[in-house]
Amino acid sequence: MQWNEWVAFFEGLLPFWNELVELFGGQIWLLVVTIILTVTALSDMVQRRVLRSLHYQLLRHEKVWLDSFVDAARAPASFFIWVTGTVLALNTLILKFGVYVDLIPFVDSFKSTILTLSVGWFVIRLVQRLERHLKDWAREDERLDQLTVEALAKIIKLLAFVLTGLFFLNAFGVSLTGLLAFGGIGGIAVGFAAKDLLGNVLGGLMIYLDKPFTVGDWIRSPDKEIEGTVEKIGWRMTTVRTFDKRPLYIPNGIFANIAIENPSRMSNRRIKETMGIRYADADKMAKIVQDVRAMLQNHPEIDTEETLIVNFNGFNHSSLDFFIYTFTKTTQWVLFHEIKQDVLLKVMAIVESNGAQMAFPTRTLHLEVENLSEGSVTEALKNSK
Repeated sequence: MQWNEWVAFFEGLLPFWNELVELFGGQIWLLVVTIILTVTALSDMVQRRVLRSLHYQLLRHEKVWLDSFVDAARAPASFFIWVTGTVLALNTLILKFGVYVDLIPFVDSFKSTILTLSVGWFVIRLVQRLERHLKDWAREDERLDQLTVEALAKIIKLLAFVLTGLFFLNAFGVSLTGLLAFGGIGGIAVGFAAKDLLGNVLGGLMIYLDKPFTVGDWIRSPDKEIEGTVEKIGWRMTTVRTFDKRPLYIPNGIFANIAIENPSRMSNRRIKETMGIRYADADKMAKIVQDVRAMLQNHPEIDTEETLIVNFNGFNHSSLDFFIYTFTKTTQWVLFHEIKQDVLLKVMAIVESNGAQMAFPTRTLHLEVENLSEGSVTEALKNSK
């Protein structure tokens, strides 16, 4: 539109404006405030409808990544529109009535940070949605790790929060140079005062980077009384649910100084058992060991690619011992014990099938009875008890 057309347009609105002023009893300030709030409400309603419609369209076409940006913008956009309109209306009221005039510089400073606050909020919401989609992706793709996704999301959200806060303070006249210099000196003091807290935060960061365990893993420590399933890995502490269902809260700094076992990442589970037969069945030992080894080599749940040993092991007080050393294919705790039970029962069956018996503690008493009377034998038996 050319200038003349604009002039004609506003001249056409002049009678309508006069009617509105008359309707509001000549209170132009009230009319201006009403117009500002009306335009604010209409703008918010329009953006809500547009973004909601776009959100549903993207979900319908499974464009989840693009939808993350649209869905994340909905609340910050409303915040930006309403705060902008409220600030404009508030300035109008202050200028009209001349009260709290000293607040105008602060209101103007806050007005300049509205966009910064909205963008910061948008970034945090966007990261939350992208984190959720990336975790879903990580469950299906082994190349992506859920723990790494969570760590990066926390770092980005923290960075967005800090930058938004710095811009907000700068808008109110706080010198960022002085603030950063004070932060450097204060950081040293805070570091000494809160070294344990910082140690726990750094420990949490190391867990995210090194990934010795993840949520859902079964961990235990030979150095501390720690054993259970990891429920949550936070910045300051990790929550472990023990096997008797008690929550155990462990500061992350502790993990830098102790050894951690992660049975959840076992490739196999081991069966290591020593069993004994009677001395009277010594001639059957070689055949029993041979049969047990064959049974393990043909067992469907035994991993024959791992070490498999069955050997006569030694002379015990009441038994001739042989040992079994092998690994199951499964790492599941319950299934492992079912397989171990099956193996032990089959070993017992092999011993019995060879006409031997499992040993148990016994004592044999040998007496020279050639020159002993019946009373002497009875007395010797009493003394041996």
